[in-house]
Amino acid sequence: MTPYQHTFPGTPEEIARARRWTRDVLRGLPCAEDAALIVTELGTNALVHTASGNQAGTFHVSLTLVNQAVMIAVTDSGGAKTTPRVEHPSDDTPRGRGLGIIDALAERVEIHGDHRGHTVTVHLGRTSVPQAVPC
Repeated sequence: MTPYQHTFPGTPEEIARARRWTRDVLRGLPCAEDAALIVTELGTNALVHTASGNQAGTFHVSLTLVNQAVMIAVTDSGGAKTTPRVEHPSDDTPRGRGLGIIDALAERVEIHGDHRGHTVTVHLGRTSVPQAVPC
C-alpha cells in the first residue's frame, strides 16, 4: 500500500495543480485520467461548497495505491451547510452532477464527516471503465 498526500490552497488555480499532481502520481495506471477527473470534481466541490474556498482555506488530497487499484480521498475545510451526497438531477437542472459522475466511475463512494469537514473517498479498481451489462 503506497499513500501519497498533498494539501492544496483553496484557490481555483489549485484545482488544475491537483489534477496534474494526480496524473503525475498515477502515471501509467489505467485509471489515471478517471482519478484526475474525480480529484477535479471533489476539489471544485470543496472550494464552492465549503470553507476550503475561503481566503485561508485548503483541501487535502490523498491517493493510496494497492496493486493497481486506487483509493482517492479529498477532505474539505468544513463549514458546509449540507452533507455531500450522490444525486441524479433532472436534465434541466444546471448543477449537481459531479458526485453522480464519480459514482458511475467508482467501485464505491464513501462520505464521512460533519460541519468541521467532510472526506469523500472514492475506490477505483484496476480499470475504472464500468463493465458493459448485456441488454
